Parts: sequence; structure tokens; C-alpha cells
Amino acid sequence: MNLMEMDRDAFDQFRTLVYAKSGITLGDGKEALVSARVGKRMRQLGMGDFQSYLDWVKGAGGEDEMVQLLDAISTNVTSFYREPVHFEVVDGAIRRWWEQGQRRFRIWCAASSTGEEPYTLAMTLRECLGGEGDVRLLATDISTRVLKAAKAGEYAESKLESLPPGFAGRFFTRGRKGDGIFHTAKDELKSMILYKRINLAFPPFPMQGPMDIIMCRNVMIYFDNAVRQRLISEFRRLLKPGGYLIVGHAESLTGLAEGFKSVRPAVYVKEA
Repeated sequence: MNLMEMDRDAFDQFRTLVYAKSGITLGDGKEALVSARVGKRMRQLGMGDFQSYLDWVKGAGGEDEMVQLLDAISTNVTSFYREPVHFEVVDGAIRRWWEQGQRRFRIWCAASSTGEEPYTLAMTLRECLGGEGDVRLLATDISTRVLKAAKAGEYAESKLESLPPGFAGRFFTRGRKGDGIFHTAKDELKSMILYKRINLAFPPFPMQGPMDIIMCRNVMIYFDNAVRQRLISEFRRLLKPGGYLIVGHAESLTGLAEGFKSVRPAVYVKEA
């Protein structure tokens, strides 16, 4: 079979497998996307047809390749200070809790992608607290590929254009890599963040909580309501009363957010 021609049966097998392993729903019309992304992975492996690849991934010993398949399928679109009002919410909450005497803060970035979101959170907290307090950020993603990039913390110069004035020099080290200029996150940011691979489709998760803030943006759009409900219930378990759940502006929790109160668009507070 030509790698450019994924038939309906192969597509149905891929989307059934991806849903079972990640909760990601691949709707009709995604054949070209799946064909291109899986085909690229198969070319790396020197494999010639989709069915042979499916048989391998689903068979005994295919667990490691399943991780690679989910890496290939996952969509990772992100930027520094994306939906900036959310970081204003974080800043306001942390400042209020600090004034109330809280000194320990735990924040979970549930879909960290290539690191722009957790590093934005780290910069927000450094600005807010000036390095004071016991502050830890957990950053998770299903993709090992993007987690590796996030840990490295290296970004092309164009990526830093959305940072506030002076932040690039304050929080990143400028250097050359190949023919381009790159900026690497400084240790004062990296030391705040722990990166882990987590599959959001299968709670409960190994964390105990309580979390002050959970940011899970622009990932639940890929899940159906059954997966969303399990995930939101787990967020409710992990958040402290009065803690914040922040989702993407395109995501609605209508009918799913029992125990949460909407306080701003895409921002929810766990009720006591």
C-alpha cells in the first residue's frame, strides 16, 4: 500500500487504537492528517504499509512504539503568554494567597507541550513572588518528544517576541546554535519545573495534591464527554477548595463542571 493512501479500514483501526490508548478522538476527515503523520514515522522505520505497522503496534512488544505513535498523532500548538488573561488570573490568585499567609504553592500544567506554558507560569511566579516561598510546577504531556524539548528549554528568537519587554534577557540566555540564534531558559526557571509523561485519559494520577491551580488548556477539545468527565473529576480531587481550574477559551465545561464555579471565561474555582 502506498503510504499516501490510507484506506478507510486502516484509518478506523488507527482511530480506535488512538482513542483506546489516549482518549483522543479522531473524527471523520482526519484521514490525511493521520496518513501524513503516521507515514512519516513509518518511513523512519523503513516500513512499507499501514497494516503491518498496525499489527506491530497492537502486538506483543509494541508498547514502546505506541508511545511513538501517540507522539506522532498529538497536536502541539503553543506560545509564550498564550491567552494572557489567564496568567493575570494566576498572578492575582497567588498575590492574594500570599497576603493571606500562604507560602507553599503547587501548580500543575497538565498539557505542557514544548514548554512555553510552564515557563510562562514560572516567569509569572518569579515576578509575583520574587523568588520567595516554596513554589513547584508540575508540567505533563503525553508526548515524550515535546517533553524533551520542554526540558531543554531552547527557543528560536522569534518565539520570544510575545514576552514582556526585558523578559528575554532576564530569564533566558542568548546563544548561537547552527546558523540561528537561540534562547535557553535560565536555571531559575528550570529549577521550578518537574516534567513528567502523563496520559490524561486515564485517571487517577499518582499526585496526591492539594493543587492550588491546574491549567489544562486546549487539550479537552480532543476528548469526548466521557473522557472529559473523568478528567474533570480528577481535577476536582486534586484541587484545594478555592483552587483554580483554567481551561482553553474554546473549551466549555457546561454540564461537566459539578463542584466548580465559573468566575471568568474558561476559569473555574473549586467550591468548598
